[in-house]
Amino acid sequence: MKINWGTGIVIAFICFISFIMYFVINMNTNSKYDHDLVVEEYYQAELGFQDEINKEEHAKTLSVNISYKNSDEGLLIIFPENLETQEITGMVSLYRTSNKKLDFELPITISNNTMLIPNNKLLKGRWNLKVDWKYQDNAYLFKREIMF
Repeated sequence: MKINWGTGIVIAFICFISFIMYFVINMNTNSKYDHDLVVEEYYQAELGFQDEINKEEHAKTLSVNISYKNSDEGLLIIFPENLETQEITGMVSLYRTSNKKLDFELPITISNNTMLIPNNKLLKGRWNLKVDWKYQDNAYLFKREIMF
C-alpha cells in the first residue's frame, strides 16, 4: 500500500497530538511535578505586604538585629541582648519552598536571649525563616533564606 501526502499529514498530526497528550497527562498525574503556591490566600497576603516592609524598615533601626546559626541541637535564633526578653512576643515561621507540608509556625519562647528550633522539626536544605515579633508596642520583621 502506498501512502500519499494527505495520509502522511494525517499520520503526522496524530503522532504530534499523541506526543503532546502524553506529556500533558504525565505532568498532571505525576506527583514529582506538583508545585503549590507559597501562600494559599495570595491576594490577601499581598495586601499586608506594605506592613511587612514597614516592619523590616523598623528592624533596621535596631542597634543589633536578630541573628541565627546552625548548631548540633538545631537552629538557634539569637535575639538582641539589650532587650528584655519577657517583653518580646511573636511568631517564628519556617517555610520549605519544595514542600508546603513541612511548613510550620512556632510562638517565640526565649531563654538566654535565644530560641532553639530542634533538629527533629527541620530537614536539611533551604528554608525561608521569618520572625515576626513585637517589643514594647513596636513591630519588627526578620526574613532570611537559610540553609540548614
